[in-house]
Amino acid sequence: MEKTKLSIQDLTIIALCTAVIAVMAQISIPMPMGVPMTMQTFAITLAAVILGAKKGTVAALAYLLLGAVGAPVFAGFTGGFQYFVDPTGGFLLSFPLMAFAIGYGAERCHSSSLIYVLWLSLGTAVNYVIGVLFFCLITKSGVMTGIIACVLPFIPTAVIKAVLASVMGFRIRERLVRLAWN
Repeated sequence: MEKTKLSIQDLTIIALCTAVIAVMAQISIPMPMGVPMTMQTFAITLAAVILGAKKGTVAALAYLLLGAVGAPVFAGFTGGFQYFVDPTGGFLLSFPLMAFAIGYGAERCHSSSLIYVLWLSLGTAVNYVIGVLFFCLITKSGVMTGIIACVLPFIPTAVIKAVLASVMGFRIRERLVRLAWN
């Protein structure tokens, strides 16, 4: 069985992507139902496209671990384990799965490929499904309330963020490959 080793270059780009996720989380707009609109999903998509499935997942996990131990990396410069069990905790917990799905598609397809769009959509759907489930469990709300609070207001910006992150991510990925970064 072959072991995969992360190079210093791999660790550096993973750390940079983790930092980008933390910075983008601070761009946050409060919404009426308590789920803020943030740029975290943009950053997760960007990291997944640049890094691919496994390394993108590592960046997302590193971000969550930083937040879990109290580093102020979550929206509003917050951190701590309690954010995993609040109404938005499901969105946070879905990030590694989201990164894996989008990164998997990015590794195998080009940004204009229908297959990539399906993987991107799957990653986004995972984020919404887990986020809505947690929201409903924590707030003791119905599924329709969860969809109204956590999905419907976010669809237009989710599409814009996914497109921009994908375009930027594939361009960065191409340049890194040209620089012999794999």
